[in-house]
Amino acid sequence: MRNWIHKLGAWSLAAAWLSGAGAAAADETILNVSYDVTREFYKDFNVAFAANWKSMTSNTITINQSHDGSSKQAQAVVNGLEADVVTMNQPLDVDVLFSSARLIPQNWATRLPNHSVPYNSTIVFVVRKGNPKNINNWDDLVRSNISVVIPNPKTSGNGRYSYLAAWGYALKKSAGDEKTAREFVGRLFANVPVLDTGGRGATITFANNSIGDVLLTFENEAAQVRKIFAGDALEVVVPPASILAENPVAWVDRNVERHHTEAVARAYLEFLYSDAGQELAAKYYFRPKNQAVLAKYPGRFKPLDLFTVNEIAGGWQKAESVHFSDGGIFDQIYQLNK
Repeated sequence: MRNWIHKLGAWSLAAAWLSGAGAAAADETILNVSYDVTREFYKDFNVAFAANWKSMTSNTITINQSHDGSSKQAQAVVNGLEADVVTMNQPLDVDVLFSSARLIPQNWATRLPNHSVPYNSTIVFVVRKGNPKNINNWDDLVRSNISVVIPNPKTSGNGRYSYLAAWGYALKKSAGDEKTAREFVGRLFANVPVLDTGGRGATITFANNSIGDVLLTFENEAAQVRKIFAGDALEVVVPPASILAENPVAWVDRNVERHHTEAVARAYLEFLYSDAGQELAAKYYFRPKNQAVLAKYPGRFKPLDLFTVNEIAGGWQKAESVHFSDGGIFDQIYQLNK
């Protein structure tokens, strides 16, 4: 990965100087369109990147942020929101920029290390202080006395990962019996009182509005829940097994060409892979891809069995078609239980 960083960093710096050789220092602006539980991380990251960029180019960079449910954000970019970069929580929400609008090339994932995934997360449980309902594993979520808060899988990557984590748990426990998995996920969503459109909305429902016994959310958002919303009133439970949540990033070719921001947009995403970027990811409870950085935080990132979307759903394209398309399994389950 370090070889990638050296090559990509050199390309970006060279491009910056070639595009403005001999010119005075300039002001630049880019827009990062991201999902709704990355606000705090990117506020911090933007400051670090801006300082690094100024030291390399003498240019002042302003980074604007846009946040909402991951799938809603992807559709907004397709519909004309002029993102220079997208930082999403599932590959589908980057793929759609090619399939629906040809804003990026089909091979976008090959342009940065680790298939353009600088860090990972997973789905964990947030419970009330003292864990009064004794919620420790996925089976506890389908008990009749449990109220579960999950964002809508139709609009939120957080919701999709939560749904697929439950599906994968039940599928593995039943040795691959899809009927059992379907019944299990149906029982879980029968315990869901409200579906917010995004992960942060679900956080507010749980932490501020005191709805539900347990919140399913990304590991990084669980840390923010305690820090920002409720302090010691909540606890995080890491189940023994959960899903690998990959967080892909891409610059948006059509837009950066029009904005003349390709060099800085690429450098912005490359900085996520730098030691400084990886340390910031770990600070905000994203699991860094850099194993040396990850190893510094054994108490923060508890080991657990992480299964992939490929393993339990045949990949994102199949998962979208089978589970989340109109009339798919999620629609059937949710309508049946409501």
